[in-house]
Amino acid sequence: MSIKRDAADIWFSKCVRARDEHCLYCGRPDTLECCHIYGRRSKVVRWSLDNAVTLCHAHHRHFTENPVAFHDWLTNTLGEGHMELLREKARGIMKTDKKLRAEIAKHYREELKMLENNPDYTVISYN
Repeated sequence: MSIKRDAADIWFSKCVRARDEHCLYCGRPDTLECCHIYGRRSKVVRWSLDNAVTLCHAHHRHFTENPVAFHDWLTNTLGEGHMELLREKARGIMKTDKKLRAEIAKHYREELKMLENNPDYTVISYN
């Protein structure tokens, strides 16, 4: 059973893809997808920018099917420090409701607008 995507997921994904602009693995600028490091089931990091990278469709599928290779690539790309902080953060618990998800969607919608208006803008994570 797949996890439903709502407005928070959609705006978060748009922000991640706009932030990175290309596949971080191969550099392709098309077929971009938001790839979560810890899956969307982990709500505490589901909408954290440090838990997502942009990959093209082919590399997203490749790493989904090869989690050890994904881990190795992430560690080399983001660094062990980033991965350790993310591991610690992912151990937390976050309960969501409709109001919170609407707030998250609004945050990322506004962040995307800021980035579109100023390409040098650094997108700020909701959490």
